[in-house]
Amino acid sequence: MNLTKTLMASTALTVAAGMAHSDAHMANEMTIVSWGGAYSASQQNAYHTPYSEANGVKIINDESSAEAVSKLRAMNEAGNVTWDVVDVVASDALRLCDEGLAMEIDPDTMLADAPDGTKASEDFGDLLVGDCFIPQIVYSTTIGYRTDLVGDTPPTDICAIFDTEAYPGKRALEKRPIGNMEWALLCDGVAKDEIYDVLETAEGQQKALDKLETIKGDVIWWSAGADTPQLLADGEIVMGSTYNGRLFSLIEEQKQPVAMMWDAQVFDLDGWIIPTGLSDERKARALDYIMFATDTQRLADQAKYISYGPARKSSAPLVGKHAELGIDMAPHMPTDPENAKNTFLYNYEFWADYRDDIDAKFQAWLVK
Repeated sequence: MNLTKTLMASTALTVAAGMAHSDAHMANEMTIVSWGGAYSASQQNAYHTPYSEANGVKIINDESSAEAVSKLRAMNEAGNVTWDVVDVVASDALRLCDEGLAMEIDPDTMLADAPDGTKASEDFGDLLVGDCFIPQIVYSTTIGYRTDLVGDTPPTDICAIFDTEAYPGKRALEKRPIGNMEWALLCDGVAKDEIYDVLETAEGQQKALDKLETIKGDVIWWSAGADTPQLLADGEIVMGSTYNGRLFSLIEEQKQPVAMMWDAQVFDLDGWIIPTGLSDERKARALDYIMFATDTQRLADQAKYISYGPARKSSAPLVGKHAELGIDMAPHMPTDPENAKNTFLYNYEFWADYRDDIDAKFQAWLVK
């Protein structure tokens, strides 16, 4: 009996030692989830590489942010969370927080102060839209179009998307309801300040789908942020929606015959969450990375590589020229006054509440 107890104790110690070794290993290797393309490249340059060089941490990039909610749900269900830090849009962060899948953050103890001592809560201000969400950038979903395919009257109004007579050819729209439903209602005559009241109702949702139905046969539906830029570069579409940073890369870096239409650009926030269910060692590493990657200088540094506005007030004055092109980046930000004359402010709370239901309805409509 004593021998049995000794063997059991020895086995338990071996397992515990193995777990501790695994955690220690994981603490020096992180999986960071983002969106890929020019955006992930900007994070690599501004955050990942300097953090790895300073701390000797190996960072593994995963490009699954579009599926973050469903994948984190599955990981939590399986009791095996393999991601350490995840880049998500604000509405997804709210959903993950509500479901207990993202860690709550105290900005004034877990995020760096501004250089002048201003606390993070004040520096991020209203962009701290949820208890688990750590803002990183302000971006927009907007429209890019081929300058050589639109004739003598380039589109200036978002409703050009629905005008196949003036602008014949294929369009690209994201394979999700967000943004598309708002634009559809706007172009069907609903006042901007009434969009979400209308979209709350089954009748309003159907009204949006009916408007989208008018161009359904002319739409290529995209899932990855790189899709529309590639379709534009190949001349397969006349216009399409995508993130303004992707269009910046296409226009300024690749010099494609493409221009950007800022009308009714849908403002959104993107940032980090830390999943719940991490070991203490992994959680400590994730928090250390977040403290580093969201300080004033790092957020300004990202704007050297992509045209997204930094989420901290203290970062804005530090935004300078593109790291390689040498052009001023401020005029390419969605928040620039010239670009922001007619913006559409994305309603995070609405989509956190209604996303699953409207998603199901939208996907069912797509396959009809």
